[in-house]
Order: sequence, then C-alpha cells, then structure tokens
Amino acid sequence: MTENTNTPPRRGIPLRTQIVIWILLIGLLAIIAIELNRSQRGTVQPGEAIRDFTLPLYSGYEYEGQNEIRLSDLRGKVVFINFWASWCKPCEQEAPELVKAWEYYKPGGQVVFLGVDYVDTEPAARIYMKKFKITYPNGPDLGTRLAQLFRIKGVPETYFIDQNGALQYVQIGPFTSLQQIQSIIEPMLKK
Repeated sequence: MTENTNTPPRRGIPLRTQIVIWILLIGLLAIIAIELNRSQRGTVQPGEAIRDFTLPLYSGYEYEGQNEIRLSDLRGKVVFINFWASWCKPCEQEAPELVKAWEYYKPGGQVVFLGVDYVDTEPAARIYMKKFKITYPNGPDLGTRLAQLFRIKGVPETYFIDQNGALQYVQIGPFTSLQQIQSIIEPMLKK
C-alpha cells in the first residue's frame, strides 16, 4: 500500500480574516450589551440634566412664531414635556387637564408646555389636537429621537424640567386634575 503524498494542504480561513471576524463579533456583542444596559435603566430620573434637543413643531403649534424649539432656549423657565399619541386612550383622558393647565400658566410666561407626538401620523395628530382644543406647542418625535433621549416606556409620560435644565419630576401615566399638575409646577416656580 502506498500513501499519496501529493494531496494539497488543507486551506482554512486566513488568520487575518479570522481576526477581523472576531473583532466584528466582539464589537457587536459590546453594542448589544450597551443597549441592554440602557434599556434596563428605565426613564431618565429626577436630578439628571437633560441634554439639549430640538423639537420641530407642527404648523399652527409654533412657539413664539418659531417652527422648532430648542430646550436650551427655554432656560429660566419651567418646561413641561408631555409624550402623547392620538391612538392613546389614557392620553385622551388627560388632554382636557393639560389644556386647563396650559391656559392657567401661559399668561405668566414662566412655564412652557411642549407636546411630543409619539409614533403617530400628522393627520391623526392634528385631529386629536383639534378635538381637545390643544394650543400649546406640539411636534412629532421624528425617528423616536426624543423618546430614546428620555427612555420613555409608553404614553402618556410627562417630564418637568426646572429653570436650570435639570429634570425634577416624571409622571408615568395620565394626569387626573389641574391641581395634580399645579402641585408639581408651583414648587418649581418658587425656586
């Protein structure tokens, strides 16, 4: 019996390619771990400084004639940010209370309400805002950019930011009265 010594050597994946594959896999695992950690942290917490952002506003729902609003432009004011959607039943329950609160605080100019329309269409949002006679600035959360910044879990959710840009209070779920909203805003105005 003779052995065949002319068999070609076995070729595997080149070492350089293996290294690149391993680096990509490790990078992918790191990204997944970071995102899992971020999602488990919950919503932003009181005391955290809120990163500056810009909210494009729906036509007819501008702020002081501007079609977009930057959080940093509101320094010195209490900012009320409400995430909502036209398909959200609890949002419908709180809408009249939000309108009453806006009408109460708007003349003083020290509190600014911002509505952030979450995962919705503009026509449905406009019907909703008209139905509830909403007049405070409102805009769409394009690409859920703001929902990710605040790490919201659903709608409605409301965030109260103080005059220095720090989050003071988070309301998960709907408000049930004007007094409930006032009980959060009034102490912030006295700081």
